[in-house]
Amino acid sequence: MGERKLVIAIAGASGYIGRNLVKQLKGHAKVIALSRTDNHHKNTEDVEWRCCDLFSMKDAEKGLAGADIAVYLVHSMLKSARLTQGSFEDMDVILADNFAQAAKRQGIQEIVYLSGIIPNEDEKHLSRHLKSRLECERILRAYGVPVTALRAGLIIGPKGSSFPILLKLVKRLPLMILPKWTRSQTQPVALDDVLRALRSILLDFEPKERTIDIGGPEVMTYKSMMEQTAAVLGVKRKFVDVPFFSLNLSRLWLTLITQSSKEMVYPLVESLKHPMVVSPRNKVDGISEGDITFMEAAAAALQGEASEGKHSMKSPSFGPLKQDVRSVQRIEMPDGWSADRVARYYVRWLETFLNPWVLTSVDENLNCKIGFIGNRTLLELNYSQERSTEERALYYITGGFLMDPNVNQRGRMEFRKIPGAQEVIIAIHDYLPSLPWFIYYITQANMHAFVMWRFQRHMHALCNNQRAIEGTKDVLMIE
Repeated sequence: MGERKLVIAIAGASGYIGRNLVKQLKGHAKVIALSRTDNHHKNTEDVEWRCCDLFSMKDAEKGLAGADIAVYLVHSMLKSARLTQGSFEDMDVILADNFAQAAKRQGIQEIVYLSGIIPNEDEKHLSRHLKSRLECERILRAYGVPVTALRAGLIIGPKGSSFPILLKLVKRLPLMILPKWTRSQTQPVALDDVLRALRSILLDFEPKERTIDIGGPEVMTYKSMMEQTAAVLGVKRKFVDVPFFSLNLSRLWLTLITQSSKEMVYPLVESLKHPMVVSPRNKVDGISEGDITFMEAAAAALQGEASEGKHSMKSPSFGPLKQDVRSVQRIEMPDGWSADRVARYYVRWLETFLNPWVLTSVDENLNCKIGFIGNRTLLELNYSQERSTEERALYYITGGFLMDPNVNQRGRMEFRKIPGAQEVIIAIHDYLPSLPWFIYYITQANMHAFVMWRFQRHMHALCNNQRAIEGTKDVLMIE
């Protein structure tokens, strides 16, 4: 018998970096490729595709079953439901927390996370995008599984997020007005160098807690990247520097010119004010140093883009649009409280807040019935004792006039504590309303947003009261 191959699970395997990493590992390891949607990938001897929605803890556990190492290539800057209420940062918390907990339960020996270069971890003014990347690192490390965080700046490849935006700018604008952020220093890295680093970390298997920065051989500005991209394209461009920053104007400008979604562009542009350069403290010989120059990487990316374009002339076929809802809110909670306590408090608060306008009742098992029309309940929430813990309380949406029982199979509401923070995430997943979409959008969706906003304010007031009481106690003790 031959030696057993290493089993590597890759979350985000159908994405731009994931697809290439799967190819890199063929023949060297057994790959479990996780994808949120069923893209009809065929299993091979080395690659097993699994449909896995990381917003579901059950899916995460099933997806990681049998793996030795888990690779995390996931972000949620793009919407994951027909109606998404909530920020990408809060959705990333859920994804990372489910992944980390599932890794712990399945005996994963190491998590490898592709993150972004953090210019200063103590800096209070990091962009939302970089704060979220740092928060995900902390969450992935919260359950005791060793994590290798590979931090890269702008990755040069035919797909992805940042480089295609820069490429579209250079292609479409003969004259470019360059604000202050285009003079920020960055250390771009070629996709092939990132893949080489990931392959080395994974196959030279040595589980340990570490952070590694990776960058290409050049430190340069965004302006110089645009100039070199124009040279690779063989076009002449005029660049005019202006002495102001104007991030808000830049976000709008980039969105309009590149026709990219604002959900993708806005967080990325906010990060451009930071220098994205490899830190000496996070440098590891043989991994941190990319060999491919920007010009070489840009030329390869253009060639790859052209090649992919030739093979993608066929129009994609889409299935029926899922009319689902995801709503995610981050709420402060008093010291000493658990997520389960917040959940118990919420259903009781709901009973008080909505009555008498919307009659609501909660039984001794924390099952909640919201509103009544005659003998019919508007919505029913059943508390799941077996899937709940102190740090995560789960309710299934099981019935009511506002729920379509023929399509709702996974609708649920959860409360989970954010590791390392005195905050809780309250989220609704996979809920499909029975009302026509337009009526739902202007009535029930807005009502839910209002209720969550009021509860957010209520919990903030509770925390302020607790801090005031603690402060009074401290003063009395000093006196």
